Amino acid sequence: MADIAVVDYGMGNLRSVAKALRFVAPRCTTVVSSDPATIRNAARVVLPGQSAMPDCMRCLNASGLREVVLQACSDRPFLGICLGLQMLFENSEEGPTTGLGVFAGRVVRFREAAMVDSGGRRLKVPHMGWSPVRREQEHPLWHGIDDGTRFYFAHSYYPAPDDVGLTAATVAYPAAFTCAIARANIFAVQFHPEKSHRAGLQLLSNFVAWNGRV
Repeated sequence: MADIAVVDYGMGNLRSVAKALRFVAPRCTTVVSSDPATIRNAARVVLPGQSAMPDCMRCLNASGLREVVLQACSDRPFLGICLGLQMLFENSEEGPTTGLGVFAGRVVRFREAAMVDSGGRRLKVPHMGWSPVRREQEHPLWHGIDDGTRFYFAHSYYPAPDDVGLTAATVAYPAAFTCAIARANIFAVQFHPEKSHRAGLQLLSNFVAWNGRV
């Protein structure tokens, strides 16, 4: 039985996520898998995502892994990364696309008219690069990570949860938006911990040690 299963549905930055997990947890068995039984039996599940929401949901549904991902969301430590966060909501403006509906809310695109910083400079879409993340709630996955630590982002869409209590962290670009969510055994982030150097590795290490309870 795998300690950590990285869900392979044909999309996402799978190898670099798995490599980072193996680095922080060399004694754990980390597998990249498209096999439902392997994912179902794993102690922890990671759902990465990259590219476009319509493609990710189409590939996930076609892979036959939708139900096993939903099961993992309900009963073990679960980490969503980038599109793996967005897919947890009901729908996305990108496409538009129907998501997994684990949480109420939608995924929206940055509004071009609002992409001006306090100095009047235009901000580019997608949001790419390092930005400081502000914690909105305490959580075991923040252990050893200072509030305001910079993480690496690469996205044009972001989650807008119906329940503000779901938000675990925000980032400003230029207005503040949800960049991490937490509820029960689920933690998911819009940024890329596997590309975020020490802080990202610390978050992944915290996930490996996490028992799925807050």
